[in-house]
Formats: sequence, C-alpha cells, structure tokens
Amino acid sequence: MNRSVVARETIAAISTAAGEAAIALVRISGENAIEVADKIFRGKHPPSDLESHTQHLGQIIENGSVIDQAMLAVHRAPQSYTGEDLIEISCHGGALVTAKVLETCLRAGARPARERDDERSRFQ
Repeated sequence: MNRSVVARETIAAISTAAGEAAIALVRISGENAIEVADKIFRGKHPPSDLESHTQHLGQIIENGSVIDQAMLAVHRAPQSYTGEDLIEISCHGGALVTAKVLETCLRAGARPARERDDERSRFQ
C-alpha cells in the first residue's frame, strides 16, 4: 500500500467506545479535515477561521437540518495529535446521534477510517 496516499486522505471515525454515553467524540483527520468541518458545522465562525487548539459551540448541519448541537475543536497541522489537520466533534452520545454525525462527515468528503490502513493508530 502506498502510505503517502493514505496519509493525505481525509478520514473520519467515532473515537469513543461503543455504547450509550452522554458525550461522543467524532474525529476528522487529514488534508481536507477543516474543509469537511466547514461544510457541516455552523457556529459563530466557520472552522476555517478558527485558531488552532480552540473549541467552539455550534451545530452539525446537513441539508439545512440540525443533526445535533456540538462542540468543535480545531487542531492545525503539524501541532495536532495526528500531525495533520484534525477536527474533534464532541456531540451527544448514543448510537443514533453519533452515527448521524459520522455519516454527515462522510457525505461531506471524509472517508471512513479503516484499521487495515493503519489509521486506527491516528485515533487512539
């Protein structure tokens, strides 16, 4: 596998354990992570205008509909956990809402993280 291609892809995954919880974390990492966040997050400012290592309250939106109220954290490369642009979405927990937030990320341009591609280590 060409790891340089994989490293540039923008991936998304649920980063909290399966099951019911008050809060869940969905991460987006890669070259277009902030662009994906711009498409799905509505807050005071778009994620592309936010400083690194900051959190902001807003809503996850798809096709004009609110999916959930969430906190969004922006971590810009190379000073992020993955070394890439990284977005962390803290949304309400539970399987349904968390899955909807992840699906929204995927439809906005991220691809699902796959363990065999070695992205799992980027999100643990």
